[in-house]
Amino acid sequence: MTTATSEQILTADGTPLKDSLRKSLVRSKIQASLLVLPAFAFLMIMFIIPIGQLMTRSIDDKLVNEFLPRTFELFDQWDQSDLPGEDLYEAMFLDVTTADKTLLGRATIRMNYEVSGWRSLVKKSKREFKKIDSGPYKEAMIKAHKRWGEIKYWQSLGAMADNYTLGYYLNSFDLRFDGNKDIISQPENRQVYNLLWWRTFVVSMMVTFFCVLLGYPVAYLLATLPLRISNLLMICVLMPFWTSLLVRIVAWMIMLQQEGVVNNFFVLIGLVSDENRLAMMYNFTGTIIVMTQILLPFMILPMYSVMKGISPNYMKAAQNLGAAPSLAFIRVYIPQSLPGVGAGVILVFIVAIGYYITPELVGGKDGRLIGNMVAYHMQTSLNWGLASAMGLILLTGILVLYWLYDKLTGSAGMKMG
Repeated sequence: MTTATSEQILTADGTPLKDSLRKSLVRSKIQASLLVLPAFAFLMIMFIIPIGQLMTRSIDDKLVNEFLPRTFELFDQWDQSDLPGEDLYEAMFLDVTTADKTLLGRATIRMNYEVSGWRSLVKKSKREFKKIDSGPYKEAMIKAHKRWGEIKYWQSLGAMADNYTLGYYLNSFDLRFDGNKDIISQPENRQVYNLLWWRTFVVSMMVTFFCVLLGYPVAYLLATLPLRISNLLMICVLMPFWTSLLVRIVAWMIMLQQEGVVNNFFVLIGLVSDENRLAMMYNFTGTIIVMTQILLPFMILPMYSVMKGISPNYMKAAQNLGAAPSLAFIRVYIPQSLPGVGAGVILVFIVAIGYYITPELVGGKDGRLIGNMVAYHMQTSLNWGLASAMGLILLTGILVLYWLYDKLTGSAGMKMG
Protein backbone atom coordinates (compact mmCIF):
# COMPACT_ATOMS: atom_id res chain seq x y z
CA MET A 1 0.00 0.00 0.00
CA THR A 2 1.44 3.37 -1.01
CA THR A 3 0.68 6.74 0.58
CA ALA A 4 0.19 9.69 -1.80
CA THR A 5 1.98 12.78 -0.68
CA SER A 6 1.49 16.18 -2.25
CA GLU A 7 4.49 18.37 -2.53
CA GLN A 8 4.00 22.11 -1.95
CA ILE A 9 4.33 24.08 -5.20
CA LEU A 10 6.83 26.94 -4.96
CA THR A 11 7.42 30.01 -7.10
CA ALA A 12 10.82 30.88 -8.59
CA ASP A 13 11.89 32.78 -5.45
CA GLY A 14 10.90 29.90 -3.16
CA THR A 15 7.62 31.38 -1.90
CA PRO A 16 4.65 28.98 -1.71
CA LEU A 17 2.39 29.51 -4.72
CA LYS A 18 -0.72 29.81 -2.54
CA ASP A 19 0.81 32.64 -0.47
CA SER A 20 2.08 34.38 -3.60
CA LEU A 21 -1.37 34.32 -5.19
CA ARG A 22 -2.96 35.67 -1.99
CA LYS A 23 -0.50 38.58 -1.84
CA SER A 24 -1.06 39.33 -5.52
CA LEU A 25 -4.83 39.43 -4.95
CA VAL A 26 -4.40 41.81 -2.00
CA ARG A 27 -2.19 44.10 -4.09
CA SER A 28 -4.79 44.11 -6.89
CA LYS A 29 -7.55 45.09 -4.44
CA ILE A 30 -5.41 47.89 -3.00
CA GLN A 31 -4.61 49.23 -6.49
CA ALA A 32 -8.31 49.11 -7.44
CA SER A 33 -9.22 50.97 -4.24
CA LEU A 34 -6.62 53.65 -4.95
CA LEU A 35 -8.05 54.12 -8.45
CA VAL A 36 -11.57 54.55 -7.04
CA LEU A 37 -10.42 56.83 -4.18
CA PRO A 38 -10.39 60.13 -6.20
CA ALA A 39 -13.93 59.47 -7.48
CA PHE A 40 -15.08 58.62 -3.94
CA ALA A 41 -13.47 61.78 -2.55
CA PHE A 42 -15.13 63.88 -5.26
CA LEU A 43 -18.50 62.27 -4.46
CA MET A 44 -18.07 62.99 -0.75
CA ILE A 45 -17.00 66.61 -1.22
CA MET A 46 -19.45 67.55 -3.96
CA PHE A 47 -22.51 65.49 -3.00
CA ILE A 48 -22.60 63.71 0.37
CA ILE A 49 -21.20 66.55 2.53
CA PRO A 50 -23.41 69.28 0.94
CA ILE A 51 -26.51 67.13 1.48
CA GLY A 52 -25.46 66.59 5.09
CA GLN A 53 -25.05 70.35 5.51
CA LEU A 54 -28.45 70.82 3.88
CA MET A 55 -30.10 68.45 6.35
CA THR A 56 -28.40 70.09 9.32
CA ARG A 57 -29.24 73.63 8.22
CA SER A 58 -32.91 72.74 7.67
CA ILE A 59 -33.47 71.83 11.33
CA ASP A 60 -30.86 74.01 13.10
CA ASP A 61 -32.45 76.76 15.21
CA LYS A 62 -29.80 77.51 17.84
CA LEU A 63 -29.21 81.12 16.82
CA VAL A 64 -31.94 82.75 18.93
CA ASN A 65 -31.06 80.57 21.94
CA GLU A 66 -27.48 81.81 21.75
CA PHE A 67 -28.73 85.39 21.55
CA LEU A 68 -31.28 85.16 24.43
CA PRO A 69 -29.93 82.53 26.90
CA ARG A 70 -31.31 84.23 30.06
CA THR A 71 -34.69 84.83 28.46
CA PHE A 72 -35.21 81.20 27.48
CA GLU A 73 -34.18 79.98 30.94
CA LEU A 74 -37.28 81.72 32.33
CA PHE A 75 -39.56 81.46 29.31
CA ASP A 76 -41.18 78.12 30.24
CA GLN A 77 -42.35 79.62 33.55
CA TRP A 78 -44.56 82.13 31.70
CA ASP A 79 -48.15 81.00 30.91
CA GLN A 80 -48.38 83.25 27.79
CA SER A 81 -51.87 84.48 28.74
CA ASP A 82 -50.69 88.02 29.55
CA LEU A 83 -47.53 90.09 29.33
CA PRO A 84 -44.53 88.50 31.11
CA GLY A 85 -43.47 89.50 34.57
CA GLU A 86 -40.56 91.69 35.64
CA ASP A 87 -38.07 88.78 35.72
CA LEU A 88 -38.54 87.96 32.01
CA TYR A 89 -38.26 91.63 31.03
CA GLU A 90 -35.05 91.90 33.04
CA ALA A 91 -33.63 88.78 31.34
CA MET A 92 -34.49 90.21 27.90
CA PHE A 93 -32.88 93.55 28.85
CA LEU A 94 -29.64 91.85 29.91
CA ASP A 95 -29.54 89.63 26.81
CA VAL A 96 -30.04 92.54 24.41
CA THR A 97 -27.58 94.90 26.10
CA THR A 98 -24.78 92.32 26.39
CA ALA A 99 -25.23 90.62 23.00
CA ASP A 100 -22.50 90.63 20.40
CA LYS A 101 -23.37 92.94 17.49
CA THR A 102 -22.90 90.24 14.84
CA LEU A 103 -24.94 87.67 16.79
CA LEU A 104 -27.67 90.24 17.37
CA GLY A 105 -27.93 90.99 13.67
CA ARG A 106 -28.14 87.33 12.63
CA ALA A 107 -30.55 86.35 15.41
CA THR A 108 -32.96 89.21 14.76
CA ILE A 109 -33.15 88.22 11.08
CA ARG A 110 -34.30 84.78 12.27
CA MET A 111 -36.77 86.36 14.74
CA ASN A 112 -38.20 88.50 11.96
CA TYR A 113 -39.30 85.34 10.14
CA GLU A 114 -41.76 84.65 12.97
CA VAL A 115 -43.13 88.16 13.53
CA SER A 116 -42.24 91.07 11.29
CA GLY A 117 -40.78 93.92 13.34
CA TRP A 118 -38.51 92.01 15.70
CA ARG A 119 -35.34 93.21 13.99
CA SER A 120 -36.16 96.92 14.15
CA LEU A 121 -37.49 96.53 17.70
CA VAL A 122 -34.29 94.99 19.05
CA LYS A 123 -31.90 97.28 17.14
CA LYS A 124 -33.69 100.46 18.24
CA SER A 125 -34.11 99.17 21.80
CA LYS A 126 -30.39 98.38 22.14
CA ARG A 127 -29.65 102.08 21.67
CA GLU A 128 -32.45 103.17 24.01
CA PHE A 129 -31.50 100.64 26.71
CA LYS A 130 -28.22 102.51 27.28
CA LYS A 131 -30.29 105.17 29.03
CA ILE A 132 -31.75 102.64 31.51
CA ASP A 133 -29.57 102.28 34.61
CA SER A 134 -31.75 100.04 36.78
CA GLY A 135 -35.19 98.47 37.16
CA PRO A 136 -38.07 98.12 37.11
CA TYR A 137 -37.29 97.02 33.55
CA LYS A 138 -40.78 96.22 32.31
CA GLU A 139 -42.04 99.78 32.55
CA ALA A 140 -38.78 101.25 31.24
CA MET A 141 -38.65 98.90 28.21
CA ILE A 142 -42.25 99.61 27.21
CA LYS A 143 -41.54 103.30 27.56
CA ALA A 144 -38.44 102.93 25.35
CA HIS A 145 -40.47 101.14 22.67
CA LYS A 146 -44.21 100.45 22.86
CA ARG A 147 -43.88 97.12 21.03
CA TRP A 148 -42.40 95.57 24.18
CA GLY A 149 -45.95 95.85 25.48
CA GLU A 150 -47.41 93.75 22.62
CA ILE A 151 -47.84 90.13 23.65
CA LYS A 152 -47.44 88.71 20.11
CA TYR A 153 -43.70 89.41 20.16
CA TRP A 154 -43.23 87.54 23.43
CA GLN A 155 -45.43 84.63 22.33
CA SER A 156 -43.47 84.21 19.11
CA LEU A 157 -40.37 83.31 21.16
CA GLY A 158 -42.02 79.96 21.91
CA ALA A 159 -41.56 78.90 18.29
CA MET A 160 -37.80 79.57 18.60
CA ALA A 161 -37.21 78.03 22.03
CA ASP A 162 -35.68 74.74 20.83
CA ASN A 163 -32.22 74.23 19.34
CA TYR A 164 -33.68 72.06 16.60
CA THR A 165 -37.00 72.53 14.85
CA LEU A 166 -39.20 71.25 12.03
CA GLY A 167 -40.56 74.75 11.60
CA TYR A 168 -38.81 75.33 8.28
CA TYR A 169 -40.49 72.26 6.81
CA LEU A 170 -43.86 73.49 8.06
CA ASN A 171 -43.18 76.93 6.55
CA SER A 172 -42.54 75.21 3.22
CA PHE A 173 -46.21 74.18 3.21
CA ASP A 174 -47.68 77.42 4.62
CA LEU A 175 -47.84 76.09 8.19
CA ARG A 176 -46.06 77.15 11.37
CA PHE A 177 -45.72 76.54 15.09
CA ASP A 178 -47.45 78.95 17.47
CA GLY A 179 -46.06 79.86 20.88
CA ASN A 180 -47.45 76.63 22.38
CA LYS A 181 -45.85 74.45 19.67
CA ASP A 182 -49.20 73.73 18.02
CA ILE A 183 -49.26 73.55 14.22
CA ILE A 184 -51.35 76.31 12.65
CA SER A 185 -51.75 77.83 9.18
CA GLN A 186 -49.77 80.87 8.14
CA PRO A 187 -51.69 84.16 7.86
CA GLU A 188 -53.49 84.38 4.53
CA ASN A 189 -51.20 87.10 3.21
CA ARG A 190 -48.17 84.81 3.72
CA GLN A 191 -49.58 81.66 2.09
CA VAL A 192 -47.59 81.32 -1.12
CA TYR A 193 -45.69 78.03 -1.03
CA ASN A 194 -48.53 75.54 -1.57
CA LEU A 195 -49.43 77.37 -4.77
CA LEU A 196 -45.79 77.28 -5.90
CA TRP A 197 -45.46 73.55 -5.17
CA TRP A 198 -48.60 72.85 -7.21
CA ARG A 199 -47.48 75.13 -10.05
CA THR A 200 -44.03 73.48 -10.11
CA PHE A 201 -45.61 70.03 -10.37
CA VAL A 202 -48.04 71.11 -13.13
CA VAL A 203 -45.31 72.86 -15.15
CA SER A 204 -42.98 69.86 -14.84
CA MET A 205 -45.72 67.48 -15.96
CA MET A 206 -46.72 69.68 -18.91
CA VAL A 207 -43.12 70.20 -20.04
CA THR A 208 -42.48 66.45 -19.81
CA PHE A 209 -45.65 65.71 -21.81
CA PHE A 210 -44.77 68.16 -24.59
CA CYS A 211 -41.21 66.84 -24.70
CA VAL A 212 -42.54 63.31 -25.26
CA LEU A 213 -45.03 64.56 -27.85
CA LEU A 214 -42.40 66.48 -29.82
CA GLY A 215 -39.39 64.27 -29.12
CA TYR A 216 -40.79 60.84 -30.02
CA PRO A 217 -41.16 61.54 -33.78
CA VAL A 218 -37.69 63.13 -33.89
CA ALA A 219 -36.11 60.15 -32.11
CA TYR A 220 -37.94 57.77 -34.49
CA LEU A 221 -36.61 59.63 -37.52
CA LEU A 222 -33.09 59.63 -36.08
CA ALA A 223 -33.26 55.85 -35.63
CA THR A 224 -34.81 54.98 -39.01
CA LEU A 225 -33.57 57.53 -41.57
CA PRO A 226 -30.43 56.86 -43.66
CA LEU A 227 -27.20 57.61 -41.84
CA ARG A 228 -26.34 60.76 -43.81
CA ILE A 229 -29.70 62.40 -43.09
CA SER A 230 -29.90 61.18 -39.49
CA ASN A 231 -26.45 62.66 -38.78
CA LEU A 232 -27.63 66.07 -39.98
CA LEU A 233 -30.74 65.76 -37.80
CA MET A 234 -28.60 64.73 -34.82
CA ILE A 235 -26.52 67.90 -35.27
CA CYS A 236 -29.74 69.92 -35.03
CA VAL A 237 -30.67 68.07 -31.82
CA LEU A 238 -27.24 68.63 -30.25
CA MET A 239 -26.85 72.24 -31.40
CA PRO A 240 -28.54 73.70 -28.27
CA PHE A 241 -25.76 72.16 -26.15
CA TRP A 242 -23.25 74.26 -28.11
CA THR A 243 -25.13 77.48 -27.38
CA SER A 244 -25.24 79.38 -24.10
CA LEU A 245 -28.43 78.81 -22.12
CA LEU A 246 -28.72 82.54 -21.49
CA VAL A 247 -28.45 83.28 -25.22
CA ARG A 248 -31.25 80.82 -25.98
CA ILE A 249 -33.51 82.30 -23.30
CA VAL A 250 -32.91 85.86 -24.54
CA ALA A 251 -33.66 84.71 -28.10
CA TRP A 252 -36.99 83.31 -26.92
CA MET A 253 -37.73 86.55 -25.06
CA ILE A 254 -37.27 88.45 -28.34
CA MET A 255 -39.40 85.97 -30.30
CA LEU A 256 -42.30 85.69 -27.82
CA GLN A 257 -42.84 89.35 -26.95
CA GLN A 258 -45.96 91.06 -28.30
CA GLU A 259 -43.98 92.71 -31.10
CA GLY A 260 -41.85 89.61 -31.62
CA VAL A 261 -41.47 87.17 -34.50
CA VAL A 262 -44.14 84.72 -33.32
CA ASN A 263 -46.84 87.35 -32.87
CA ASN A 264 -45.92 89.03 -36.15
CA PHE A 265 -46.30 85.68 -37.93
CA PHE A 266 -49.70 85.05 -36.31
CA VAL A 267 -50.86 88.51 -37.42
CA LEU A 268 -49.53 87.89 -40.93
CA ILE A 269 -51.51 84.66 -41.39
CA GLY A 270 -54.60 86.20 -39.76
CA LEU A 271 -54.64 83.96 -36.70
CA VAL A 272 -54.86 87.02 -34.40
CA SER A 273 -55.56 90.68 -35.05
CA ASP A 274 -52.91 93.36 -34.60
CA GLU A 275 -54.84 94.75 -31.61
CA ASN A 276 -55.14 91.37 -29.85
CA ARG A 277 -51.60 90.04 -29.95
CA LEU A 278 -50.93 87.08 -27.67
CA ALA A 279 -49.22 87.60 -24.31
CA MET A 280 -46.57 84.87 -24.22
CA MET A 281 -43.92 86.54 -22.07
CA TYR A 282 -43.66 86.87 -18.28
CA ASN A 283 -46.42 84.34 -17.68
CA PHE A 284 -47.16 80.63 -17.40
CA THR A 285 -47.25 80.16 -21.19
CA GLY A 286 -43.77 81.56 -21.74
CA THR A 287 -42.34 79.28 -19.05
CA ILE A 288 -43.84 76.18 -20.69
CA ILE A 289 -42.65 77.07 -24.21
CA VAL A 290 -39.07 77.93 -23.28
CA MET A 291 -38.57 75.05 -20.84
CA THR A 292 -39.90 72.58 -23.41
CA GLN A 293 -37.42 73.74 -26.05
CA ILE A 294 -34.49 73.68 -23.60
CA LEU A 295 -35.25 70.21 -22.19
CA LEU A 296 -36.28 68.57 -25.48
CA PRO A 297 -32.80 67.08 -26.22
CA PHE A 298 -32.84 65.36 -22.81
CA MET A 299 -35.96 63.51 -23.98
CA ILE A 300 -34.82 62.75 -27.53
CA LEU A 301 -31.43 61.20 -26.74
CA PRO A 302 -32.59 58.41 -24.34
CA MET A 303 -35.43 57.51 -26.71
CA TYR A 304 -33.05 57.45 -29.69
CA SER A 305 -30.59 55.18 -27.87
CA VAL A 306 -33.35 52.59 -27.34
CA MET A 307 -34.96 52.95 -30.78
CA LYS A 308 -31.58 52.47 -32.47
CA GLY A 309 -31.44 48.97 -31.00
CA ILE A 310 -34.91 47.93 -32.25
CA SER A 311 -34.56 45.68 -35.28
CA PRO A 312 -36.73 46.65 -38.29
CA ASN A 313 -37.38 42.93 -38.80
CA TYR A 314 -40.02 43.02 -36.04
CA MET A 315 -42.12 45.52 -37.99
CA LYS A 316 -41.65 43.55 -41.22
CA ALA A 317 -42.69 40.32 -39.51
CA ALA A 318 -45.82 41.94 -38.09
CA GLN A 319 -46.79 43.29 -41.52
CA ASN A 320 -46.10 39.90 -43.16
CA LEU A 321 -48.54 38.39 -40.65
CA GLY A 322 -51.25 40.77 -41.85
CA ALA A 323 -50.94 43.78 -39.52
CA ALA A 324 -51.35 47.23 -41.01
CA PRO A 325 -48.26 49.51 -40.68
CA SER A 326 -50.02 51.70 -38.11
CA LEU A 327 -51.13 48.68 -36.06
CA ALA A 328 -47.65 47.14 -36.26
CA PHE A 329 -46.16 50.42 -35.05
CA ILE A 330 -48.56 50.64 -32.10
CA ARG A 331 -48.46 46.97 -31.08
CA VAL A 332 -44.83 46.13 -31.86
CA TYR A 333 -42.61 49.21 -32.09
CA ILE A 334 -43.97 51.45 -29.29
CA PRO A 335 -43.79 48.77 -26.54
CA GLN A 336 -40.13 48.14 -27.37
CA SER A 337 -39.36 51.87 -27.20
CA LEU A 338 -40.99 52.40 -23.78
CA PRO A 339 -37.76 51.97 -21.75
CA GLY A 340 -36.29 54.96 -23.62
CA VAL A 341 -39.50 56.96 -23.12
CA GLY A 342 -39.44 56.17 -19.39
CA ALA A 343 -35.79 57.19 -19.07
CA GLY A 344 -36.48 60.45 -20.92
CA VAL A 345 -39.56 61.18 -18.81
CA ILE A 346 -37.76 60.71 -15.50
CA LEU A 347 -34.76 62.73 -16.69
CA VAL A 348 -36.79 65.67 -18.01
CA PHE A 349 -39.15 65.71 -15.03
CA ILE A 350 -36.27 65.70 -12.52
CA VAL A 351 -34.55 68.60 -14.28
CA ALA A 352 -37.82 70.54 -14.74
CA ILE A 353 -38.97 70.24 -11.13
CA GLY A 354 -35.87 72.05 -9.87
CA TYR A 355 -35.55 74.58 -12.70
CA TYR A 356 -35.32 78.25 -11.80
CA ILE A 357 -33.27 80.19 -14.41
CA THR A 358 -35.86 80.09 -17.18
CA PRO A 359 -38.89 80.81 -14.92
CA GLU A 360 -36.97 83.70 -13.36
CA LEU A 361 -36.29 85.34 -16.73
CA VAL A 362 -39.47 84.61 -18.69
CA GLY A 363 -42.02 83.49 -16.10
CA GLY A 364 -42.89 86.76 -14.41
CA LYS A 365 -45.23 86.57 -11.43
CA ASP A 366 -47.39 83.74 -12.83
CA GLY A 367 -44.56 81.55 -14.10
CA ARG A 368 -42.21 81.34 -11.13
CA LEU A 369 -41.60 77.96 -9.54
CA ILE A 370 -40.42 76.68 -6.18
CA GLY A 371 -36.80 76.78 -7.38
CA ASN A 372 -37.08 80.56 -7.65
CA MET A 373 -38.08 80.77 -3.98
CA VAL A 374 -35.11 78.60 -2.98
CA ALA A 375 -32.81 81.00 -4.85
CA TYR A 376 -34.58 84.01 -3.28
CA HIS A 377 -34.12 82.72 0.26
CA MET A 378 -30.48 81.83 -0.40
CA GLN A 379 -29.49 85.13 -2.02
CA THR A 380 -31.91 87.82 -0.87
CA SER A 381 -33.80 87.02 2.34
CA LEU A 382 -30.86 84.92 3.67
CA ASN A 383 -33.33 82.44 5.17
CA TRP A 384 -31.01 79.51 4.59
CA GLY A 385 -32.98 77.21 6.88
CA LEU A 386 -36.12 77.54 4.76
CA ALA A 387 -34.13 77.27 1.52
CA SER A 388 -32.45 74.09 2.81
CA ALA A 389 -35.80 72.58 3.83
CA MET A 390 -37.28 73.28 0.40
CA GLY A 391 -34.21 71.87 -1.33
CA LEU A 392 -34.39 68.71 0.78
CA ILE A 393 -38.11 68.31 0.03
CA LEU A 394 -37.32 68.58 -3.70
CA LEU A 395 -34.52 66.03 -3.37
CA THR A 396 -36.75 63.63 -1.43
CA GLY A 397 -39.52 63.98 -4.02
CA ILE A 398 -37.08 63.21 -6.84
CA LEU A 399 -35.73 60.13 -5.03
CA VAL A 400 -39.28 58.87 -4.39
CA LEU A 401 -40.15 59.32 -8.08
CA TYR A 402 -37.03 57.45 -9.13
CA TRP A 403 -37.82 54.67 -6.64
CA LEU A 404 -41.36 54.35 -8.02
CA TYR A 405 -40.02 54.28 -11.58
CA ASP A 406 -37.50 51.61 -10.65
CA LYS A 407 -40.21 49.51 -8.97
CA LEU A 408 -42.49 49.77 -12.01
CA THR A 409 -39.88 49.12 -14.71
CA GLY A 410 -36.87 47.64 -12.97
CA SER A 411 -33.32 48.95 -13.35
CA ALA A 412 -32.90 46.95 -16.55
CA GLY A 413 -35.73 48.91 -18.13
CA MET A 414 -33.88 52.20 -18.01
CA LYS A 415 -31.55 53.10 -20.83
CA MET A 416 -29.91 56.51 -20.71
CA GLY A 417 -27.71 56.05 -23.77
